[in-house]
Amino acid sequence: MGEDGVGGDAVLPGMHGVLRTVRVPEFAGMVFHEVEARSVLNKVPGRSAMPFGWTINPYRGCSHACTYCLVGDTPVLLADGRTRPIAELRMGDAIYGTERRGAYRRYVRTTVLAHWSTVKSAYRVALADGTELICSGDHQFLTERGWKHVVGQTCGHGRRPHLTTGNSMLGTGRFADSPVHNESYERGYLCGMIRGDGHVGHYPDARPGRENSRLHRFRLALADLEALRRSALYLANHGVRTDEFAFGSRAETGRPMTAIRNQSRGGVAQVEALIEWPMTPDLDWSRGYLAGVFDAEGSSAGSIRIHNGDAEILRRVCEAFGLLGFRCCTEPAQPNGTRAVRLLGGQVERIRFFHTADPAITRKRSLIGEAIKNDARLEVVAIEPLGVELPMYDVTTGTGDFIANGVVSHNCFARNTHTYLELDPGDDFNRQVVVKVNAARVLERELRAPRWGREHVAMGTNTDPYQRVEGRYRLMPGIITALARWGTPFSILTKGTLLARDLPLLTHAARDVSVGAGVSIALLDRQLQASLEPGTPTPAARLDLVRRLADAGLSCGVMVAPVLPWLTDSTEALDALLAQIAAAGASGATVLALHLRPGTREWFMAWLAREHPGLVDRYQRLYARGAYVDRRYREALGQRVGPLLRRHGLARQATSRGLAGDERAGWPRGSLPGPRAGAETEVAGEQLSLM
Repeated sequence: MGEDGVGGDAVLPGMHGVLRTVRVPEFAGMVFHEVEARSVLNKVPGRSAMPFGWTINPYRGCSHACTYCLVGDTPVLLADGRTRPIAELRMGDAIYGTERRGAYRRYVRTTVLAHWSTVKSAYRVALADGTELICSGDHQFLTERGWKHVVGQTCGHGRRPHLTTGNSMLGTGRFADSPVHNESYERGYLCGMIRGDGHVGHYPDARPGRENSRLHRFRLALADLEALRRSALYLANHGVRTDEFAFGSRAETGRPMTAIRNQSRGGVAQVEALIEWPMTPDLDWSRGYLAGVFDAEGSSAGSIRIHNGDAEILRRVCEAFGLLGFRCCTEPAQPNGTRAVRLLGGQVERIRFFHTADPAITRKRSLIGEAIKNDARLEVVAIEPLGVELPMYDVTTGTGDFIANGVVSHNCFARNTHTYLELDPGDDFNRQVVVKVNAARVLERELRAPRWGREHVAMGTNTDPYQRVEGRYRLMPGIITALARWGTPFSILTKGTLLARDLPLLTHAARDVSVGAGVSIALLDRQLQASLEPGTPTPAARLDLVRRLADAGLSCGVMVAPVLPWLTDSTEALDALLAQIAAAGASGATVLALHLRPGTREWFMAWLAREHPGLVDRYQRLYARGAYVDRRYREALGQRVGPLLRRHGLARQATSRGLAGDERAGWPRGSLPGPRAGAETEVAGEQLSLM
């Protein structure tokens, strides 16, 4: 097969119509699977709120890698009680699965045997407790009536058990966010740990000749090295060095103990300062305090209990629980004078405590053998198609399931694609692109069918039709020609400047059908754009594309999205960008703030922590209520942007309104398949979503 082939593995026997698989030098790391498609026109589900009924996606997968377009942050419950985004799991990781034992399904430890990704149509499943899951329609969740797919039919070819509103899932509900281990958290942890199980003191020196001297001692002895070494690390972060040494065995259990110590006057004084009670405990200190006192004096057999004989320590425990939204009670005193504060709410609140406080000791976080039963509100309240294809991740486990954001999830995100296509289940999998090489020919057949109603067809709402690989396969000219020949209005949304190649063809098509063109331009900063959107054309190149569309007599709307708070949202930056968009000849523009939907939030926040760590806390507050930016920020942005749009002649918008996250926003003029030259009315709008 020459330089393009991959030898004897060229044909993938499990995919219908596969011709060959190729790797191309100019697309390093990408693999293209050329297929003969049976159909090209995709019907949007009738329940969808999308303002168009049909889409065409000549490519499945996309070589335009955008940091804010990635899916994979669904948290999975690890065997140590913590969580990790599914995209970051790897073969060999220990996680929780389930097994039926007797009357109940119980938590068991299992192992990730494989990990891979695919691109599929995305759905949002919302539960009564606020849990949201982004998954494919083929995915299965465990309900009170057994395993059910996200979507299906009650009869015919697509018949299969599927979710409906009112179905109740099994699990504990959405996981809480883990704390940031900042200075306040560290101080809280040390306070809880050292007050609970440490020793700090100053004593007269009884050695001869040193009667006027004093000894200074700090010591912490534990059987669990995880908590001991976390304490040593936090002390070192605050300038207190400790020595580690063997301490013997705990009397009641016989478990060997290890200790850390500091015997300098300054070091012990610093320890005393670190464990002082704060005047007004904040949330981070409270999370750390509960983690520390739980590691020191807590138990978790059936319920979370924190034991101590010091009334102030227990009072502070109750105060911290209340500050973090937990309910608790104080139990009667034991014969030895100790009391216990017990966390209320059963298994749901125990898991929330583990994730909210993040104690260090793994054995105390164990759920192994516990039944999955609770009163969490896990009824399905909505199943919504998002109208886009997104990368989906999956794992194979020893039990055939895992816990995804608090509900029992089956191994089925991408099992068929992975197994049937025999694709690499590692990191390279999400670089697989399926190319429908016969797209134009199949589309021609579908459009000439008598039943075709010449409805608006949208391209670019799932994957970019003008991604770089289009330069190799040249599928769009045939598609545009077929649409125009059969009187079908269409729109194209792209980041790809390759669209300029087809300008003569688009100009000719616009004489016969309505054509809409939309270009996404988020910012002018080349360095920031390269970090956010690796592999996409530069802002300057996209502005030139708008100019060339206008020069060809075609209308073009620009989506200024996503606007990044405190990075690209200044009046000066937006004014400069809109000025250049207007100078390029755009018909209109719409400005939208960044969305952080479930499945994208962790990826963007990881990028932010790496590139702009000082903004992490501000973003967490701004997006504290969910995927969309705080309403006050959105309104303030709109107030600043409105005059800018009017100043640059870009305020004219099409009639279709209701963008995700801002129901009042309208689509930019020119992006819709509007009227041909001389007409006065506009047709219904088109979703513009590259986010």
